[in-house]
Amino acid sequence: MTTPPSVLRAHAEQQFAHELQALDRADDRPRPPSWRLSPWAVATYLLGGRLNDGTEIVPKYIGDRRRIEIAIATLATDRALLLMGVPGTAKSWVSEHLAAAISGDSTLLVQGTAGTSEEQIRYGWNYARLLADGPTRAAVVPSPMMRGMADGKITRVEELTRIPAEVQDSLITVLSEKTLPIPELGEEVQATKGFNVIGTANDRDKGVNELSSALKRRFNVVVLPLPATADEEVEIVRTRVASLGRALEIPGEAPALEEVRRVVTIFRELRAGVTEDGKSKLKSPTGTLSPAEAISVVSHGLALAAHFGDGTLRAADLAGGIQGAVVKDPVQDRAVWLEYLETVVRERDGWKDLYRAGRENAA
Repeated sequence: MTTPPSVLRAHAEQQFAHELQALDRADDRPRPPSWRLSPWAVATYLLGGRLNDGTEIVPKYIGDRRRIEIAIATLATDRALLLMGVPGTAKSWVSEHLAAAISGDSTLLVQGTAGTSEEQIRYGWNYARLLADGPTRAAVVPSPMMRGMADGKITRVEELTRIPAEVQDSLITVLSEKTLPIPELGEEVQATKGFNVIGTANDRDKGVNELSSALKRRFNVVVLPLPATADEEVEIVRTRVASLGRALEIPGEAPALEEVRRVVTIFRELRAGVTEDGKSKLKSPTGTLSPAEAISVVSHGLALAAHFGDGTLRAADLAGGIQGAVVKDPVQDRAVWLEYLETVVRERDGWKDLYRAGRENAA
């Protein structure tokens, strides 16, 4: 698949096609049925590395290698994979790249919402054909799940716990029997080798529907945690911001590592409720302040610096984005942010510029 130059965000298999091709050439290990790459090559694609021909595979996920290996091994069995974690821990990002590396297609996606219907998971009907010819196979509109089963590919179900419980349970037959009945036609679609399901879920957002015990048994759960160290989180934010900057063609300089580190430090301290040195306890805001939000803050600051400044990212470019990420509740979170500014930012060496910008923005 080629990517038109005007596309804002290419699919993983398009954006990293050269890496997937290089891995395919170098991969001499056993591949499960219908997999484009071996489990070893899929892990290398996700976690990064250098191939014998010199090709550099950039890491798509920075974190515990064993968790990714467990996730990949799960997909090589008949059990589905459920990626869990708080918002912003790269669940969707990991699921997309797993599907791209395994199936060469990350587009078989069911987006879970409170309005997701059973037809979006199973199949729908072309009503013009249904009225003209009655229920026929030509009148069936296949869902991403049905297409994944027929083609032997990975299907993704995003935000599984947002889907109503009665609709969630329509997955049970698919996951246990590997069959999708079409009772109106007296037929069924049987999954071909290579098919599996990756679900993502978190239990921190509102509108969560618990999974039934029957459905939970069909999934192997892998929890993706927040980054363990500040250095790890800084590297995640730096690499993603650089990638977004190229994709969005934002002019100006790459962000200084120190500015990225300041944003990450603020988010980690407020998240943990304690300063980095462990000496001062802090109030935590209502939001999660995840790496995804840090990426957004730095990218927003870059755009401000590029279009309304001299191209160099400074504290004034970051202050508004940081406040917007922290203050979700205009009363409770605003008090938390102002207290943090006065007790931590104001007293920290080298942070006076951020304190002034933060106070000006909060005024």
